[in-house]
Formats: sequence, structure tokens, C-alpha cells
Amino acid sequence: MIHYKSKAEIELMRESSLLVSETLALVAAAIKPGVTTLQLDKIAEEFIRDNNATASFKGYQGFPYTCCISVNDAVVHGFPTNTELKSGDIVSVDVGVFKNGFHGDSAYTFGVGEIAADVKKLLTVTKESLYKGIEKSVHGNRVGDIAYAIQDHTEKQHGYGVVRDLVGHGLGRQLHEEPQVPNFGKRGTGAKLREGMVIAIEPMINLGTKDVFHDKDGWTIRTADGKPSAHYEHDVCIQKGRADILSSFVPVEAAEKANANLCSDY
Repeated sequence: MIHYKSKAEIELMRESSLLVSETLALVAAAIKPGVTTLQLDKIAEEFIRDNNATASFKGYQGFPYTCCISVNDAVVHGFPTNTELKSGDIVSVDVGVFKNGFHGDSAYTFGVGEIAADVKKLLTVTKESLYKGIEKSVHGNRVGDIAYAIQDHTEKQHGYGVVRDLVGHGLGRQLHEEPQVPNFGKRGTGAKLREGMVIAIEPMINLGTKDVFHDKDGWTIRTADGKPSAHYEHDVCIQKGRADILSSFVPVEAAEKANANLCSDY
């Protein structure tokens, strides 16, 4: 069942989604070589708690951390660890918060120090594909229109692997609601998009093969060929004419840029 949200509920969801964006911005400011992903997880957890919210992921089906932090060939659902980040790594940080009865859920992939040109392009194209999908997230379209736009931009135009095993999802009082929102598919297929639907669109795109496997921790999903993977996610409310993006990368990108400038000064 798809749960449609009222205008008042959408504003509560916007508050949750923007809190996730602010959390990701704090993480962006802290990422540098020598920092551990456990340190990043602690920063996120304290900030969420200080803003009278709870971490959506912590305890969800037994997940033990606030953030899913996935490094390099880890696609999603990575465990924060005590391993120090190094220049050249990429780090996907996926965060959820629960506040005022609704979840927010957003993800961003960061480069640590200087990253390889082909990996930098993967990040750029994956982020572009998210907005290609959002362009199709309007009343009257179908989920397949979103899926096709993402797949066309990443797989058909750039030859990347689009993960099939994981998809985006509806969002609201539950962290995962209907409909599922895959990043591959045919135009004109799938659930019809209607005003008041809120979905989390999250392309998970691999530099090499689309194939993935579960790591021995039971959670982390990695690329089958060991090549890097990128992941970006926005919360989107379906409207007529143009989608309403409830989350925001503006503070994240500002913090990312400031951090890069700071690190280059040393």
C-alpha cells in the first residue's frame, strides 16, 4: 500500500530530511585522511540526538550503527570501523533520522583527498543520474520513468554497472514504504506517481560490473569485481509539474568544498 502525505505531513518530512542534510554536512566537514569512519558515525549520532531526533538506522533489523558508511568497493550498508581513511578513498555515507513521526533518508559519496580521475567521473555521473531521475518524478509519470532515466545516464551513456539487488523506496512513518524505486527499468512501467507520494531515489552505480555480494558481516554489500561504487540519495515529494526535493545537498556541498580548500592549504 502506498501512503500519501498531506501538506502538513510533507513539511514534517522536510524537517527530518533537512536534518539529515545537516548531518551529512557535518560529516563532510570532518572527512580527511587519518579519520576513522567510526569517528564520523559518532559525529552524526551526537548531532542527531542534539536535535531531538533519533537515528533511523540504529537497531533497524539489528543494524548496530547510526550511519551506513561504505568505503570504495562497498556499495551500501557498510559498518563504520576503526580503519583510518586515506587519500584516494571514496566514502558513501547514508543517514536516516526519525523526528516528529517521520523519517528522512539521504546519502552522499565523498572523495578523500585526491581521488583518481575515473573515480571522480563516477561520482559526478552518479550524482547527475539522481537529478535525471528526479526530473521524471512528477504526477502522472511512472516509477519506470525514473528508473529508465537513471539507467540510461549511467549504464547506456557511460558503461557503468547499475546495481540490481538494491532499490530506492517510499518513505514516511516507516523507513521503507511502497513503492520500490529501482535504478533500472523501462519507461511507462511500474507504479503510477501521484501527488503526495514521497520516495527516496538512490542510484547505486558501480565503476565496473553491476554484480554485488554480501560481505561476511551480513550487512555490507560489495562489488563483485572490487571496483569502487558511488551512492547518492534524495527524498522527493511527487507534485504536478516539478518534484519537490525535501532533502538538500547545498550544505553538504558547501562543507565538502570548504574542507577541500582547508586540506589543500596544508
